[in-house]
Parts: sequence; C-alpha cells; structure tokens
Amino acid sequence: MAADALLLFGVDEFGLDKIDRRILTLLCEQFAAQPVGLTTLAHACGEEPFTIEDAYEPYLLRAGLMVRTPRGRVATERAYDHLGIQPRHGGLF
Repeated sequence: MAADALLLFGVDEFGLDKIDRRILTLLCEQFAAQPVGLTTLAHACGEEPFTIEDAYEPYLLRAGLMVRTPRGRVATERAYDHLGIQPRHGGLF
C-alpha cells in the first residue's frame, strides 16, 4: 500500500519527487553540466530560491546527486545514472 501511495504522488525509488527530478534534469540537460547559481536554477525550475535551498537541496546533496561548487550547483554522475541521461563532457566528471 505504501509503494502504491508513493507511486501516486510521483515519488521514485530514490525518494525523489517531481521537483527533485526537475532540478536534476535542468542541471544535467538545460545547463549542459555547467555550474549554475541558485537564483538561475530556481527561476528555471519555477520555485523560490529559498525553497530550493531549504527543501530540496539538502537531500540531493546528502544523496550524492548534486554538489555545490564555488561557481554553482552541478549534478553528479549518480544523478545522470538515475535519470538515464548520458553525461556531457566538461562537467565535474
């Protein structure tokens, strides 16, 4: 029953919801694996910067799906694998 409820709410096996996956997809695809600032990411995602930073980012960082660099946020290889996206060269890995 719990698995059905998570599926109903769009939560995947990593515990990611629609917004988590949108953030990672933006980092992997739209920003071409280049570091992106919080405000730019928030605007592209349609969320407020503090929401990204306080609600979504902590889990993505702990799960090893995203890192913060001095230049901005970048998806990790684990994020690419989870989303089934081929990484573009020029990022962190």
